[in-house]
Amino acid sequence: MADLQHDIHTTTEVGREDCLPDDPFPLESGAAFLERAHALLEAHPVADGYSGLPRALAPLPWYDLELGEAAVDTDVPRLREGHVGALFWSLQVPERERGERAVGATLEQLDLVRRVVEAHPEGLRLVRTAGQVIDARNCGRVAVVLGPASAAALDDSLGILRVLQSLGLRVLSLAGAGWAGEKGLTRFGEEVVREMNRLGVLADLSGAPEATLARVLALSKTPVLCTRSAAAAVRPHPANLSDDLLARLGEQKGVCMVPLAAEQTGPSAPDVADHLDHVRVVAGPECVALSGTYDSGVAHPRDLADTSRYPHLIAELLRRGWSETELSLLTWGNVQRALRSADFTARATQRRRESTQPRPADTEA
Repeated sequence: MADLQHDIHTTTEVGREDCLPDDPFPLESGAAFLERAHALLEAHPVADGYSGLPRALAPLPWYDLELGEAAVDTDVPRLREGHVGALFWSLQVPERERGERAVGATLEQLDLVRRVVEAHPEGLRLVRTAGQVIDARNCGRVAVVLGPASAAALDDSLGILRVLQSLGLRVLSLAGAGWAGEKGLTRFGEEVVREMNRLGVLADLSGAPEATLARVLALSKTPVLCTRSAAAAVRPHPANLSDDLLARLGEQKGVCMVPLAAEQTGPSAPDVADHLDHVRVVAGPECVALSGTYDSGVAHPRDLADTSRYPHLIAELLRRGWSETELSLLTWGNVQRALRSADFTARATQRRRESTQPRPADTEA
């Protein structure tokens, strides 16, 4: 991985600084921007949309995330240094695992997450709702949100979806599902999306075919997420979104969570900032967020090697003239909005169903 990082980083274009826009604060030093970034993140921490930590921890014989753990990119000290307030822990399984194997592997990862959080109560807290995310932050804990999980984990069963949600699942990835393909959603796929809305489970469309993405955007009553998607116009990549899809995502008030993955976004923090600039313009500032993709096996841009480095990215955006309001949406507000919307839709749907159930008097002969 270190060799891959080096290979990617050495591809940085010569003279890139000549291509950057004029500095909106020419008299402000890099240290001043970094100081402002830390201050902003104290008030508006990062909600990181994708962490591969469960799979990274699984083979380790021992670890202590509160003390610090060099074997992974994520531990409590670095989360605090990077001002991370919420972290989505991926429960995705390898493509080779399908059916019952995928269900079992997902449950094993979910069990691991619970044990990890219970073993680190001073730093981590498992949460289910947007309100609990706020509570965890107010108590000085990093909120752990379960998901995305692989669609394969459902084994084509709405019952399994309901069980996973009851165990805390908040995000389901539709990529690779047989009912969410190149032609869009099948009838069963549409039922899955409706049930996800009823349960408050957000759809992750990263890597899903364009027809599926378009159909889910039209069908879902809650915002959708693209947990690992950047701008194809800035850097072509199969997982990156075209301007047309970004515009549709913006219309639906979904959230494009730009990954800190060198292959998708480029080898440096300014490259990541280019994607964030582009998504902000095309989809809108209410539709862009961050996805660290740490501990997922991908190479990261220079200066963004682990979860402690978020202030350096925010400093670059401050240098480019992003306002505090835009940055607060990027780091925290947009993800919170998506979670709150899913919570509200789930409660409203369940109340409507309860109100339409026949009363005992209505069933008497």
